[in-house]
Amino acid sequence: MHFLRTFRHLFHPKRDLTPIFMQQAAFLCQSSESLAKMLDTENPAEWKRIHREIKTCEVQGDALLTEFREQLSERLLGSLERTDLSTVAMSMDDCLDVIKDASNAVLIYNPRKIDPQLRDLAQLIHSEALVLRELLPMLWDIRHKAAAISLQCDRVTELEHAADDAYEEYIGFIFSEEEDFREMTKYKNLAELFEKATDSEKRVADCIRLMVLRYLHE
Repeated sequence: MHFLRTFRHLFHPKRDLTPIFMQQAAFLCQSSESLAKMLDTENPAEWKRIHREIKTCEVQGDALLTEFREQLSERLLGSLERTDLSTVAMSMDDCLDVIKDASNAVLIYNPRKIDPQLRDLAQLIHSEALVLRELLPMLWDIRHKAAAISLQCDRVTELEHAADDAYEEYIGFIFSEEEDFREMTKYKNLAELFEKATDSEKRVADCIRLMVLRYLHE
């Protein structure tokens, strides 16, 4: 089947998997918002409570991915279509995993303080999640919304670049200002996990961008 016809077949309303993608996005927004709230306090008891919320989102996300695979197997789709959709869904699930790991790291490291730079990184994670939530429903009208999809992908990339810059500045800050090597290591490792979370969200946008490019160039 010609690739253009394949994508039209894929994005037929009867094959719309938007509800599952939107639920994934909802879990991502909820967990990223919780991570940002986690850094608004320095109370370990509150950290534990919020981490449980994030872990619940991650577990529900795993169950949703299983449901997605089951629904995908029931649809008459080609191997390329299945691969594209599976890649997006698994990338979304990876985001939840990284955010859970980041919240767990806060508990394990029990940092002496939460620097504003870490809070900024957490907010960037949440901002990317919000953009992805707006982006995913557009996939099932890809022919008319290709330009809007591209703009949203660009927005995720901009936020990820901002996170890269914030991460680099923060690493320089802690190495110059923090005298306690043990605490310095904690902050560095936390920043790396937060930056990894923004990278994982950008991978979702990159996967979607490739889908659109293939559609437009066939």
